[in-house]
Amino acid sequence: MRVCLASTSPARLMLLRQSGIEPETMAPEVDEEVAVAQVEAAEGRRLPASEHVLLLARRKAADVAERIDPAFDGIVIGGDSMFALGDEILGKPYTADNAIARWNRMRGATGVLHSGHSVLRVVPGEEPREAFAVAEASVTFSADITDDEVAAYVATGEPLHVAGAFTVDSLGGAFIDRIDGDPSTVVGMSLSTLRVLVRRLDVEWTSLWNR
Repeated sequence: MRVCLASTSPARLMLLRQSGIEPETMAPEVDEEVAVAQVEAAEGRRLPASEHVLLLARRKAADVAERIDPAFDGIVIGGDSMFALGDEILGKPYTADNAIARWNRMRGATGVLHSGHSVLRVVPGEEPREAFAVAEASVTFSADITDDEVAAYVATGEPLHVAGAFTVDSLGGAFIDRIDGDPSTVVGMSLSTLRVLVRRLDVEWTSLWNR
């Protein structure tokens, strides 16, 4: 059973590898801002985080499934993540100043990481079948993080290009007190959710092990 990850995320690739799966990878060609803006304009409302990540996960998986090798027989996995602190959506900060401001708000607070998942069962000559879901995990940050620690962490560059400006599986993990939910959700994809979706498509999770 072939597996294609519709993502360029090193964290998602690492998760699959750690779970026994060495996937093929293909970058989705989806303009995320345009996709969300079109849906919001059509529906006349702002998409909440859970709908936002699910929309993009499904678009990414569908895009790759349309462009993949016609002989591909397996599953395509798409994902997207966003971090919400209260009513505010915190995407990738990109700059050091933004990252420092984020961490000043997150100290001692609890936010929710929303992760959208789309799995497509692709068979040559057939229409793909899809299963999709959103997983959520709450993250509580340490209240005693110092300004010097924040500055040192931001200076590493790690938080600049990840949703919420933090990681749980690398340098940022030391600043997190508690995670409620599947920890892999915070890394980039919920492995337990993926297993459920794969089985909905009549594929056994263990049949994907190839490492």
